[in-house]
Amino acid sequence: MLLDILNRMDAFVWGPWLLILLVGTGVYLSFRLGFLQFTKLPRAIRLIFFARNRGDGDIDSFRALCTALAATVGTGNIVGVATAIKLGGPGALFWMWVAAFFGMATKYAEGCLAVKFRDVDEYGNMAGGPMYYIEMGLGKKWKPLAMAFALFGTMTAMLGNGTTTQVNAITSSLEASLGIPILPSVFVLTVLVAIITFGGLQSIAKAAEKIVPAMAVLYFFITVALLVIFYERIPTAFIAVIEGAFTGTAAAGGFAGAGIMLAIRSGIARGLFSNESGLGSAPIVAAAAKTKWPAEQGLISMTGTFIDTIIICTLTGLTIIISGAWLSDLNGAALTQAAFSEGLGYIAPLILTVSLTLFAFTTILGWNYYGERCLVYLLGVKAIKPYRVMYVIIIAGSAFLQLEEIWALADIVNGLMAIPNLIALLGLSGIVVTETKKYFKHLEIRDAKLKAYKERHIKHIREY
Repeated sequence: MLLDILNRMDAFVWGPWLLILLVGTGVYLSFRLGFLQFTKLPRAIRLIFFARNRGDGDIDSFRALCTALAATVGTGNIVGVATAIKLGGPGALFWMWVAAFFGMATKYAEGCLAVKFRDVDEYGNMAGGPMYYIEMGLGKKWKPLAMAFALFGTMTAMLGNGTTTQVNAITSSLEASLGIPILPSVFVLTVLVAIITFGGLQSIAKAAEKIVPAMAVLYFFITVALLVIFYERIPTAFIAVIEGAFTGTAAAGGFAGAGIMLAIRSGIARGLFSNESGLGSAPIVAAAAKTKWPAEQGLISMTGTFIDTIIICTLTGLTIIISGAWLSDLNGAALTQAAFSEGLGYIAPLILTVSLTLFAFTTILGWNYYGERCLVYLLGVKAIKPYRVMYVIIIAGSAFLQLEEIWALADIVNGLMAIPNLIALLGLSGIVVTETKKYFKHLEIRDAKLKAYKERHIKHIREY
């Protein structure tokens, strides 16, 4: 009875209205910002590596991005993509791209506001995210909305995205492919999580800085190798993606067929679930970045969506389509594994297990920080130690919890996080535009001065 009620609530929360609101916000921000996710993407990518990191903050911009990617790049990039294509056909991948394109504008606004409206807690650490830009940007009368976001964020971290779903994904994958029993897996996982998370943001960011680039590069080369093996099928795959996006996909093999609306819904839903644009999670760590320019951190933040969906999800999707595995009766991780096996043979399960384990483990770390910051907003810094202890305890027990009610509730509160955040993004869009203009005006003046200096220097050398 309870599960049935929760499933209905879940279906309503993640219904078409929320997807329209999420994408619609991205479309609105894209127009207001002059589609900077396209025009300013090269600068944003350069900033990942060459940001000056001057200004207040706890960690540099690269570590902030890695921590955000740690929470974002997860099982959705492997399991979620497979589910989307199984439901909506190859065309779902196109709609994932659409969701990511407009989601980049949303993520930019989130990162910009996170730095614009941030505070310092009692321990001297940066505190920011939707709950802060709701209260500080929209005004004190909106504090109940900020508290609602913080509550939903805490519940999401402790019930689902950061704990149960990730732990189950790791332990079940290790047991199925490598024969490692659940108990030792949980023990090692719990110890590692405790060591890293009890060190706070600095410890989490250091771990993310090392693991995230390594796992992304590993996954990139493996999937690219598969695409190279079947390079002659790539043009056909792209044709299937485009045709499926606008005409649907006919039934074939173990695929039941999908119309245009199913392709749109499954692609957008899985895309947004994977990159979390609009949900309000990433700006929590973006607020800790060392920068004095909100727009600069906004640009760096939006690359997270680009990396997560445009690169990683695309590689997974093309691998599944090119292999033909999506036409089988398989779904989820089993479908992705079958696609890998097509080109890599018997080592495919090992490669997928390593990828899935790393993706899920970093998600646990990232969401630990998100939940902590949300709880600090609600209860203050005195809640940090009890929260970390409780988080580790939940990690230890997650593998033995198969309660579908918990997973359904986690999915509901995850979706509910988006509502307060989107209200703030729309309400504060004018400030985002102002900060954007201010930053690029600063760059114009700086570049003009640098050009004039170089010209004077060259003239002086010639005269000498």
